Amino acid sequence: MMKRILVAYDGSDAAEKAFDFALGTVCPGAVQPDIIVFSVVQPPDAAAAGSAVEIVVNEMKRYYDGLLKALREKAAEKKVEVKTEVAVGHPAEEILKFAKEGYCDMIVVGQVGKSKVETWLLGSVSRRVVTYAPCTVVVVK
Repeated sequence: MMKRILVAYDGSDAAEKAFDFALGTVCPGAVQPDIIVFSVVQPPDAAAAGSAVEIVVNEMKRYYDGLLKALREKAAEKKVEVKTEVAVGHPAEEILKFAKEGYCDMIVVGQVGKSKVETWLLGSVSRRVVTYAPCTVVVVK
């Protein structure tokens, strides 16, 4: 039985599909797993000025707070309670850290359709999560 499901959420269409998938795992009348929607603010390059980085991070946190509020409302319509978290750092690292420390049973991530070259050059959050996760990972296309 799933007790804690972590949904990685960045506001993309793929992340929306991942969230909908997680909501779909909840069976009416059954014991509901904790669903945590987790967003990560990736700070700009370290070469940027300190106060500029702080401004960008704070703006992104506000942006995610608005998106996550809408998700909580969407879940409430289906009588599902979700928790939300926003972290700062590299997305894959923060997702993996939270999953491990939060004793998650499953991570649900959306896959953004990058080309093979983009994935090779930039890496892939979903690929890193699948490779290093301490639990089951579902990648939603």
